[in-house]
Amino acid sequence: MSKISIANSSDVQELVRLVNSAYRGDSSKKGWTTEADLLDGIRTDEESMGELFTKEGSTVLKCLDDKGALVGCVNLQKQVNKLYLGMLTVSPSLQGGGIGKLLLEASEEFGRAHGFDAIIMSVISIREELIAWYERKGFVKTGEKKPFPMDDPKFGIPKQFLEFIMMEKPL
Repeated sequence: MSKISIANSSDVQELVRLVNSAYRGDSSKKGWTTEADLLDGIRTDEESMGELFTKEGSTVLKCLDDKGALVGCVNLQKQVNKLYLGMLTVSPSLQGGGIGKLLLEASEEFGRAHGFDAIIMSVISIREELIAWYERKGFVKTGEKKPFPMDDPKFGIPKQFLEFIMMEKPL
């Protein structure tokens, strides 16, 4: 049985390893949410992850398996009356097993408990399978698009033109 709790700064190194393994490089190709064909470089580093623990309004939830191993995480950031969901991550070898759904449900519970009206997120527009997964979970495309930071290696090195679409789910 998986356990979800609030992460803290002592989890940074382990979170960085998990996130990078799920989004980029060969290890990410074991799962269905990889960005390895879209971006080179890393998804996050210790400095960026550490900032999430000092940023006002930011919370990182972590999911541990029954042996205490980190298998998933998500970052939640307060934005006025909406909660921004980012970096939803599940260990590549465990994707498709319900951990992402558990983290999403925990995020929604967190949002409702803190009085938010909705959860919002940005998704790379060509990640159709991922967008469809979020739509099955009740998210809708808002019609808003945002530019991908094409010239900032902190977000990865794009292999093609990328942009974000915004999605939202009322709470």
